[in-house]
Amino acid sequence: MNNVLQRYEEAKVCYSKYNIDLESCLKKLKKIRISINCWQGDDIRGFENNGNNLSGGIDVTGNYPGVPRNPEELRSDLEVALKQIPGNHKINLHAIYAESNGEKIERNKIVPELFDNWINWAKSNNLGLDFNPTLFSHPLADNGTLSSIDNSIRDFWIEHCISCRKIGEYIGKKLNDQCLTNIWIPDGSKDIPADRLGPRKRLKKSLDEIFSINLNPKYIIDSVESKLFGIGLESYTVGSHEFYMNYTNGKSVLYLLDAGHFHPTEYISDKISSMLLFKDKLALHVSRPVRWDSDHVIILNDELNEISKEIVRNNAIDKVLIGLDFFDASINRVAALVIGTRNMLKSLLLALLMPNDYLVELEEKKDFTSRLAIMEELKTFPFGDVWNYYCHISNVPLESEWLNIIKKYEEDVFLKRK
Repeated sequence: MNNVLQRYEEAKVCYSKYNIDLESCLKKLKKIRISINCWQGDDIRGFENNGNNLSGGIDVTGNYPGVPRNPEELRSDLEVALKQIPGNHKINLHAIYAESNGEKIERNKIVPELFDNWINWAKSNNLGLDFNPTLFSHPLADNGTLSSIDNSIRDFWIEHCISCRKIGEYIGKKLNDQCLTNIWIPDGSKDIPADRLGPRKRLKKSLDEIFSINLNPKYIIDSVESKLFGIGLESYTVGSHEFYMNYTNGKSVLYLLDAGHFHPTEYISDKISSMLLFKDKLALHVSRPVRWDSDHVIILNDELNEISKEIVRNNAIDKVLIGLDFFDASINRVAALVIGTRNMLKSLLLALLMPNDYLVELEEKKDFTSRLAIMEELKTFPFGDVWNYYCHISNVPLESEWLNIIKKYEEDVFLKRK
């Protein structure tokens, strides 16, 4: 470890060239909580045990061994992942992760107590929880949910979302925290629709009814999530970017940007500053689309770095709620969680290590040459030494160490699951 400390001290000298205080940067990073998606851990299976396959424009590819078979195994896997990730974070749940002890409970009838095991587990592990209604992979989701022309189907999903908001508030109260409760629906059309307005009118009416129930904002934050298209919804999505951006105007409901829910050449990093001008807070689902909304595990690429830069340079660390949303069953599921979450934190650290004020000063002087030169120079600064030091003081393994731990867990646990 002496080598880690020595290299960190050398990095301090390097970054001091631009008056960057590493200790201050690491303190800021430590306060950032990432909402880690539990559904990467089990391929979005949940615990309903109703035999339904994934539907609603969602698919998980791969058949890596070791998928958890019950809540205890999923939580065990999450604990292993969390021990490799610096900081204190949150776990993001879907309604299908309710624990009913084998009793069949319809989604519009779920109650807060079905998540007590998750809450008690979160308390014991110093974690927060976020929550999502599950409006997919269900027989009543095949032909529209909150925008359905069938009143009984629409009412079913309205009841489900209201129940989920109450669960979100319950979670927040139990943990003395705020629980982000996010609504996403898979409604749309495979081919060109004859009526785009009607479903959106019905969606607006449904949302108005869902949010008419007043809950304590001390414990729950509401958000809605847009999408460009999905599998089987290639021509029209009811809950589009424009719909939700306008719907949330003037409301306490947050807008959630998902990195995979836009055109392949459209980036959410460019949207963050615009959204923050009109909303006090913004929610994110960070993913990695490859050609379409394929939800690959996030890597330390340009767009991830730009997302983090926009959060940091706009002093929005306390304004942007960062969640992850990817699912890959072709690789070790626990490793995927570790890789994705550590990369999110790495990108935030890289953004914190930028001399943002100085770069803005150069930009205002129209010294674009210096701006570009410095941005490029910083790419080869010893960022990795700062990251390793942060892992060291956070008591989590360094890059060369955590993978061995996961591989051992795979050998001891994953490969013994049938």
